[in-house]
Amino acid sequence: MAASIREKQTAALKRMLNFNAPPLKNTTESVWKVLIYDRFGQDIISPLLSVKELRDMGITLHLLLHTDRDPIPDVPAIYFVMPTEENTDRICQDLRNQLYESYYLNFISAISRSKLEDIASAALAANAVNQVTKVFDQYLNFITLEDDMFILCNQNKEHISYHAINKPDIMDTDMEAIMDTIVDSLFCFFVTLGAVPIIRCPRGNAAEMVAVKLDKKLRENLRDARNSLFTGDTMGTGQFSFQRPLFVLADRNLDLATPLHHTWTYQALIHDVLDFHLNRVSVEESQGSEASPAGARPKKKNKKSYDLTGADKFWQKHKGSPFPEVAEAVQEELDTYRAQEDEVKRLKSIMGLEGEDDGAISMLSDNTAKLTSAVSSLPELLEKKRLIDLHTNVATAVLDHIKSRKLDVYFEYEEKLMSKSTLDKSLLDIISDPDAGTVEDKMRLFLIYYITSQQPPSEADLEQYKKALVDAGCDLSSLNYIKQWKAFTKMAATPANYGSSGVKPMGLFSRVMNTGSQFVMEGVKNLVLKQHNLPVTRILDNLMEMKSNPETDDYRYFDPKMLRGSESSIPRNKNPFQEARQGKRVLYGCSELFNAAQFMKQLSQLGQK
Repeated sequence: MAASIREKQTAALKRMLNFNAPPLKNTTESVWKVLIYDRFGQDIISPLLSVKELRDMGITLHLLLHTDRDPIPDVPAIYFVMPTEENTDRICQDLRNQLYESYYLNFISAISRSKLEDIASAALAANAVNQVTKVFDQYLNFITLEDDMFILCNQNKEHISYHAINKPDIMDTDMEAIMDTIVDSLFCFFVTLGAVPIIRCPRGNAAEMVAVKLDKKLRENLRDARNSLFTGDTMGTGQFSFQRPLFVLADRNLDLATPLHHTWTYQALIHDVLDFHLNRVSVEESQGSEASPAGARPKKKNKKSYDLTGADKFWQKHKGSPFPEVAEAVQEELDTYRAQEDEVKRLKSIMGLEGEDDGAISMLSDNTAKLTSAVSSLPELLEKKRLIDLHTNVATAVLDHIKSRKLDVYFEYEEKLMSKSTLDKSLLDIISDPDAGTVEDKMRLFLIYYITSQQPPSEADLEQYKKALVDAGCDLSSLNYIKQWKAFTKMAATPANYGSSGVKPMGLFSRVMNTGSQFVMEGVKNLVLKQHNLPVTRILDNLMEMKSNPETDDYRYFDPKMLRGSESSIPRNKNPFQEARQGKRVLYGCSELFNAAQFMKQLSQLGQK
């Protein structure tokens, strides 16, 4: 399993865009074609392939299925859509209107026989049977955001959200539909990964329902040897591999504190305080830096979007670093670039491009390889400047939130709560301090205290906290839900243990405190992270190492490759293969990737019921 899931899904997409044939390495000639996708397809492709990469593969036009599209009679069209009723009807309409020369239909998830027959009859009626060249089930119904991280969906995610699964009035049929949606995406994930997992899950919750259904689906597919998706050339060397992934399914209820926790690393902060969505971040920037005259209307804010991709080396290196380190690193990059700025001016003047837009020049890189080395280094320098500007803007926006909401104080305090360290000031003080954080920050802090406390606060104390929260302007409906949840899960008896970690404040920022720095970090604590031992990490460790632990001893075990599913098939002892395998890779996936604000909204909705 050397290739990451990102590489595997990207390779599958490239193969699909090459009419389901492996892309040839050396050919520069590519057939011009049109890509038609729905919102689901768009979400899968956009984090993996840029517009430029699509163009290089011959995609001249990419359009949404449900838009008015003009006929382009001499071009082949590649469709990448979900097999829904609405989509198949539209494909039938396209066939009747004879929009394209030929049709390559790729369904994100397996299409049912009845829908396939509908398309076939429409093709017959429109006399377009010969033009429907290929129909493929792609099994790509999940979104890869990083080398080792995926989410199940983005469109209609509210249908499989925490709120949807935990609402008290959910019907059994709705629950079945949610589980089927989740299982379909997970099945696609393992088909793309090319491996049949061993599944472990706790008993008696949604995770177990998903595990049972997924085991059944994998088992049925493996039993049908002729059509199995886990044998033959799709697997490469997969079937000869001794390694099989261990798939641990966990329910969000296992740990409700972590998603509410204020964060301190770059990527987590961006996700928490900015609009960060499918690897794209939107930042509001005010027009011009000069202050508006008194009484003038505030200037309109512009929204700017940036893609944070795997190709951005700074992002790859620093996304997991504590924010102060990132601010220093951006400042260093900026200083280095300023030293090279004269070089950029000199290169621009050599090429006669003084007034040109930087973006236009960076596009020249492919076509001007024949020019001198000066020319080839210019686009590289400009790309470097683009990335520095991007991170300067994003980090500045994050810093504004940290300073205005005292996020460093919240982060440090919550770390102490979660690691049961001694607290230097009372919770009431922070809740009552009008300058510390937003209403939501205060509520998040209190919920973490409530979830992680060994003993829930006494009624009198709770009333005092509630009064302080209401005075601060908080909505207490999320607390109502957490109280019910804590009573129901009897978590009071065994609260999730968050390990004894914490943070230690370091000395003042060295580089960033310079007067010439972009980042004015005065008053912000320089906190350094320590290793955390969160519930999910601990469970995964127990299951991978086969440690006996009351937390995981009761977990169910499924092996879809076993002829009969029996609980007795749990391997009790380690074998030499497991002993020999030191380098373990962990992939993370979730049904929905929300930030704390989105999660709070769901908790409040549940608390109002």
